[in-house]
Amino acid sequence: MEHRIFTTSVASVYPHYVNKVERKGRTKEELDEVVEWLTGFDDAALQHHLDAGTTFEDFFAAATLHPNVSAITGSVCGVKVQDVEDPLMQQIRYLDKLVDELAKGRPMEKVLRS
Repeated sequence: MEHRIFTTSVASVYPHYVNKVERKGRTKEELDEVVEWLTGFDDAALQHHLDAGTTFEDFFAAATLHPNVSAITGSVCGVKVQDVEDPLMQQIRYLDKLVDELAKGRPMEKVLRS
């Protein structure tokens, strides 16, 4: 069974990420830094995917995940990200987890697993 989120455009969810972090006093630039750390995209590549309406499936297919991605642990919506079996769903959960940590005020060096 393919999850609906796989064929959802990143651009349709991105404004919700921005709102979530800005409500908690963080910035769009910090969000972009987190997304770019996870995916390996630079500002231009991220903007291209947002403008093109790239689906989560294609977004992560084009990404080069950070080598420290396995250090992302914990729960999102009661599901431990390290236990998610579907690789694409796990990558989406990694992104959700990083956005949650940023919104909760965690220091950037900890969010980026420095």
